[in-house]
Amino acid sequence: MPNAHPAIELKGLTKGFGSIVANQDIDLTVFNGEILALLGENGSGKTTLMNMLSGLYRPDAGEIYVSGRPVSIHSPHDAIALGIGMIHQHFKLVDVLSVQENIVLGTVGHFAGKRKLSREIRELCERFGLMIDEPTAVLTPQEIGRLFDILRKMREQGCAIIIITHKLNEVLEISDRVTILRKGRCIGTVETRSTTARELTERMVGASVDLSIHRPEPLRSGPMLDVHHLTVVNSDGVRALDDVNFSIASGEILGVAGVAGSGQKELCEAIAGLQPIAGGAILCEHTSLEGLSPREIIRRGISMSFIPEDRLGMGLVASMGMVDNMLLKDYQNQPGMLIRREGARNLANSLVKQLNISTPSIYTAVRKLSGGNVQKVLLGREIASNPRILITAYPVRGLDINSSMTIYRMLNDQKQKGVAVLYIGEDLDVLLELCDRILVLCGGRVTGIVDAAGVTKEQLGLLMAGQTAEEAMRNG
Repeated sequence: MPNAHPAIELKGLTKGFGSIVANQDIDLTVFNGEILALLGENGSGKTTLMNMLSGLYRPDAGEIYVSGRPVSIHSPHDAIALGIGMIHQHFKLVDVLSVQENIVLGTVGHFAGKRKLSREIRELCERFGLMIDEPTAVLTPQEIGRLFDILRKMREQGCAIIIITHKLNEVLEISDRVTILRKGRCIGTVETRSTTARELTERMVGASVDLSIHRPEPLRSGPMLDVHHLTVVNSDGVRALDDVNFSIASGEILGVAGVAGSGQKELCEAIAGLQPIAGGAILCEHTSLEGLSPREIIRRGISMSFIPEDRLGMGLVASMGMVDNMLLKDYQNQPGMLIRREGARNLANSLVKQLNISTPSIYTAVRKLSGGNVQKVLLGREIASNPRILITAYPVRGLDINSSMTIYRMLNDQKQKGVAVLYIGEDLDVLLELCDRILVLCGGRVTGIVDAAGVTKEQLGLLMAGQTAEEAMRNG
């Protein structure tokens, strides 16, 4: 260890929410000049632990030490004063403020002169090699490499870094040690150089897990969905999609790659009838879909399921339990005025067993479930409707490896049943292993459609950055 002095020590940290214990007697140490990866399944207590360290939660028991002395952290302001900052899984930015204002927001003295702030931010960017006008949500492999370079520079300068990621290849590449949580308890800490992805997974899950993503041969029995010259103009008058063309066959998974804001959201919503289109055609087995609402699409006899990026905003009603969320799919088709819940209740119980959904009750509000269980509820409901077309937007975002493998198996099962699957993803390794073909978007335009078996991650990154397929194959 370059600087063998503990920067942060957590001793016996415990936090509960009612009858649920999120963290139980957690001991954790991170040293100056090291990168510690925090690993665990969804619901294992990682976020709760970091929320206590950053001042969003207060522990019920235990102690926090910073640079060897005990501290009380009652708010994010206290954490910042101690030199503790946190980058959250979901961005905490104010859209109407400038980049400069967002950078200094919440820091002491941020009302200093703009000229001084500009100089300080410019020096910060030069120090760490930051280009703040680049995409920051879904990174190309090249951008991930630059991010890791920044983390390494911070480590060299004596910073203590805790990183949470479900991507085991990133854990193995960037961290010095790994602390594993399971069901709210600390299982142990290992040296990264002496472990493997399989060992980490087994420690995290408590059992052996097959990490291979199988890709059955596509059936391709005929085109199911055809998109011709699709153009979408967003509320700002900008072309979010510009002359997009592709098709998906029955029994095929077509992946979509691209940095955030490349048109993925508009593409999904245009096909599902949630987004007006400015031009082009969307055909399902020769039936035109453009201009139809989701309800009208269903009335035409087209069986389509859509798993949106916003699970608890568009996909499910957060305050409802599983039963009522099951009802949302087909309550309008029930005869008479009385809503019958028996079928929804049976489906909810079936999904709990089939997908190993962890919930106190099928009537528990889904907002109280972990991210992996929420996604299983949503995907299970949509698949239960026996769709011919399945649209999935980032279905494993924020999910642990075990939950992710369950989702991949479910998608492959649908593929083998002849369903046409559109898979919007951000993990290029998964896109390459799971999908049959990959469509790459950059700035709303298609830069290439490639066979997953014949392209590299680096070539996908170049396509995501705007190079043509020919250029990417030559340069990658």
